[in-house]
Amino acid sequence: MKADWKLFLPKSITVLRQGYRLPDFRADTIAGLTVAVVALPLAMALAIASGATPEAGLITAIIAGFLISALGGSRFQIGGPTGAFVVIVYGVISKYGYDGLLMATLMAGGILVAAGLARIGTLIKYIPDPVTTGFTSGIAVIIMASQLKDILGLEAGGVPAELIPKLQALWAVRDTLALPAFGLSTACVAGILLLRRFVPRLPGFLIVTVLAAGIVTMTQLPVETIGSRFGEMNARLPAPSLDFWRWDNAVALLPSALTIALLAGVESLLSAVVADQMTGRRHRSNVELMAQGVANVASAAIGGLPATGAIARTATNIRSGARSPVAGMLHAVFLLIFMLLLAPVMQLVPMAALAAILVVVALNMAEAHRFRLILRTSYGDRAVLLATFGLTVLVDLTVAIGVGMVLAAFVFMHRMSGLASIEDDEDDPTGPRDRYMPNQGLPADIGVLTFRGPLFFGSASVVKDALDRIGARKRVYILRLEDVPLLDPTGAFALGDLLKRLLDEGDEVLVVGAGHGVLRALLQTTSKTLLRRVRFVRTFELARKRVLGSSGPDKKTAGPPSGEPAVR
Repeated sequence: MKADWKLFLPKSITVLRQGYRLPDFRADTIAGLTVAVVALPLAMALAIASGATPEAGLITAIIAGFLISALGGSRFQIGGPTGAFVVIVYGVISKYGYDGLLMATLMAGGILVAAGLARIGTLIKYIPDPVTTGFTSGIAVIIMASQLKDILGLEAGGVPAELIPKLQALWAVRDTLALPAFGLSTACVAGILLLRRFVPRLPGFLIVTVLAAGIVTMTQLPVETIGSRFGEMNARLPAPSLDFWRWDNAVALLPSALTIALLAGVESLLSAVVADQMTGRRHRSNVELMAQGVANVASAAIGGLPATGAIARTATNIRSGARSPVAGMLHAVFLLIFMLLLAPVMQLVPMAALAAILVVVALNMAEAHRFRLILRTSYGDRAVLLATFGLTVLVDLTVAIGVGMVLAAFVFMHRMSGLASIEDDEDDPTGPRDRYMPNQGLPADIGVLTFRGPLFFGSASVVKDALDRIGARKRVYILRLEDVPLLDPTGAFALGDLLKRLLDEGDEVLVVGAGHGVLRALLQTTSKTLLRRVRFVRTFELARKRVLGSSGPDKKTAGPPSGEPAVR
């Protein structure tokens, strides 16, 4: 039990127990300040793209960012709002209002805490790459489309959340194109990309944002700013409240909450894995999920957005010399100081500059190279990728993830079923003439069936086909299961039916090399009376000796009356 509790111990406590000294604090302070400088304009831009106010993004990065670092299972994780949430958050706000988003975020936090307690963190890694690449690339397209209004300076009122109606609405007001906004946003995108290319250590987002705000202020360029759109920024943390909760909306918001929880879990654990690869450390996945859950509950309580681990900011934290979760906690403290002291200045930031930041974020999310590589793989993976991508862009992220996972499961089952076969053990240079053939060196009245691969519900037909492919009646049947790693209930029932058929037709049936998992599945699905008539042996050589009469009758080779069948 004591060892189990260590799996839920936050890394911050582990670090403090190991010893935390002044040089560590200095390094963490520098890293935390560096990440805060990067996160400041990004948090505001992501909040605005999600349909919220800029201060909502800042308080999310402050509160959720602090808790994710303090309670999480990674030494270097930086949390806050991310681009992955933009689509789902914008959709929830459009449909249910901001209170609906807070409800969904609170519910998602509870789901994440429960997932961590249930140790589901290790299962999230089984989400296939075509699904994650499909929906992240789709999100990138939607983020890019959502910024067209500010990039082009279009004068559009309420813009629909769906992609096609959004593009139609923007096309309808194309005559309002503002060249100053377009020129500024283009220059900002170019500036960020050039800084990343030639001086990647500098905070390109912040430098470009400050320069854009200075140019607009000095030249009185006619472009929209944070202040002109949202008014005066509320530079304080609100008191926690759950007044937004409405029981009548809980069921309707559950799918959105599940999607938020899934995205938060996937992205946070992916970010933790990236941090492990960069540092050689190991994260605690279930602790990380629980920290994400607590952080999202707290974020909802103070009016914030969904939060998760941010890969780019985590990587920046590591490159800046962070040594512990204290760096992430200090990053949140620095953001709070910035918000309290610089709110009047932040109102001068042009919307075109924030749109440029999100264009770069979308370009990073798109993973065009990875997308192209998956398109070169099998038809099944391509179908999963394109279906998830298309549904994310044209329908809904929740639907896209659900359909993508189901399609991926079918592709996987199809591949696994292709591994299952019945082969003969005779080296036939012309290839197998049939799915059943006698084994080399044995008389014609002895039949051998060699099963290979997992026998589960997707491949149970292989076993069922054997019933019709046995051919002439044999005196003894040998079933070789050495290469069967898995037997699920469907496969076990089919194998039990085959054993019954063979026992009815022959004098003796031997099962060779069945592993413990296979034996357990047979015992759970097949009658003990039937299993007592079957002889289980470990190797084919023992079976061969028995059927050729080289060994006398051995009562121990028969299945026992109770428990697992005995195996020699």
